[in-house]
Amino acid sequence: MVRSYSCPGCGAVMEFDAEKQKMLCSHCGTACTIEELDNILEYDVEREDEISGEFEGNGDRGDFKEFKCPSCGADILTDENTSATFCSFCGRPNLIEDRLTGVDMPSVVIPFKIEKNSAREKYLSWAKKGILTPSGFYKDSTIEKISGIYVPFWLYDYNARIDLTAECTKVHHETRGNYRYTYTDHYMVTRDVESNYERIPVDASEKMPDDVMDKLEPFAYQDMTKFEMPYLSGYYSEKYNYTAEQMSQRAENRIREYILQTARDTIKGYSTVNIRHSNSRLRKIKAEYGLMPVWILNYRYKEKDYLFTLNGQTGKIVAEKPISKGKAVAWFGGLTTVIFTILMIIGQLL
Repeated sequence: MVRSYSCPGCGAVMEFDAEKQKMLCSHCGTACTIEELDNILEYDVEREDEISGEFEGNGDRGDFKEFKCPSCGADILTDENTSATFCSFCGRPNLIEDRLTGVDMPSVVIPFKIEKNSAREKYLSWAKKGILTPSGFYKDSTIEKISGIYVPFWLYDYNARIDLTAECTKVHHETRGNYRYTYTDHYMVTRDVESNYERIPVDASEKMPDDVMDKLEPFAYQDMTKFEMPYLSGYYSEKYNYTAEQMSQRAENRIREYILQTARDTIKGYSTVNIRHSNSRLRKIKAEYGLMPVWILNYRYKEKDYLFTLNGQTGKIVAEKPISKGKAVAWFGGLTTVIFTILMIIGQLL
């Protein structure tokens, strides 16, 4: 089933507006909260016209599903994990409802707070910075491709406990007459620390690089809310590729680091601390399925691919940019000239 939302005033499509935090009709300006939506809107629902099969492209083959756009009737082709997309013909946002219900329904979502124009501005500001950035690096046509996507995450609650033994020293000095004495006292320090960790995030998308998603954290959980499908209208969304069980090891690796650091931070007042032994025990309490907002832009510059990502809630940027070889040569050449001139002046003054 494909779902979209029509404005009660003019019938045009309604999308979630990140700035207003409301559903908004860009045609007539009608706005409403998610809570008000069920009372004033009727859904445009088109029963899915689904075709399962094989798709050939660039020599690769893969499963696809095809749906009908409720607005114009055009075919919408998606992979098996797409849960929110756009009609390529009329541009209408569409939600693939059967991928957002039952076991595939997220429990929570952090809605976008940065809208598309702000995301473009942040990209431009970032792209223009840097003395070695190529002048032709960014283009309007590239910026238009920036997309907002809800990335699937598993959020884990764990109870953790660690036993730790550390060899510590305290060093103090005394001066008597013409001599200075150093005294080193040795201690064996033990700790038994227990801590609870809530909603440790681990991205569950096969398409998103794990290291990039980790660096985009933290997300501010005060904006987290119960999942409702209208939040996805106007954005792309993917359902998880990996189950909570498959991703639990990544969560546990992070929690072991956290509990070790927590125990280490309780050892204070020593000159040196050398951890000799530690044993952590973890108990998973629950795993929750949530969606996190990310602006993403894939672009190609001089035969190399680059990825720009922006936390759609906090504005944090994780990206890389190319380096202009010409500017690098000129900059280092200029720096070398300056250093050489300074050394010449110093040599003349000596």
